[in-house]
Amino acid sequence: MKQHRYRVTVEHLALPDGSPPPTPQPLSFEAGNHDDILAIVARMRQRGDLPEADATALAVGLKLFSEVMLQHRGLPLFAGFTPHFKAFMQQLKRGPAASQALP
Repeated sequence: MKQHRYRVTVEHLALPDGSPPPTPQPLSFEAGNHDDILAIVARMRQRGDLPEADATALAVGLKLFSEVMLQHRGLPLFAGFTPHFKAFMQQLKRGPAASQALP
């Protein structure tokens, strides 16, 4: 499967008390995805139901997770979660009004 390629970098900026982390070494890895993650982030930000930083984190996290789940869909690890994830993604794709209407 042809994929977009990404480099993901996570830097630990501060501990909960605001002090610097003991190991400020960033974590960096490459990941592929069948979707353009940057375009999805832009769409998530435009929804307006989450602050921009949260929309970005959700979009990136979901796309990284879902690609791993898709590539390993036969693993028992994902068996019980897959139907719930599919329902969540369908709700998410319907837009913010549909998300807010649910109890």
